[in-house]
Amino acid sequence: MKIRPINAHVLLKPLQAADKSPGGIYLPDTAKERQNHAKVIAVAEDATEEVAVGDEIIYKEFRGTEVKMDGEDYVLLSSEDLLVKRVAADEIPD
Repeated sequence: MKIRPINAHVLLKPLQAADKSPGGIYLPDTAKERQNHAKVIAVAEDATEEVAVGDEIIYKEFRGTEVKMDGEDYVLLSSEDLLVKRVAADEIPD
């Protein structure tokens, strides 16, 4: 299925939450924090040029609309709710 967001929206695939705490304790699903890290799946033509398909980003907590398509969970949100894009260490300007 091909999906193209409209009206300056971005479609994201949330990344998996950690199964263990930093101390090594396994967490049940009810104790896991809601993830706000995701991978960009599709970008509307009129959305920001800052991100592209495949980028890993962090977005504002409790934003967006959760969407389920073909058994997969996605988040659809406005490009204004994007906060950080992961870049290689040598790409960060001085």
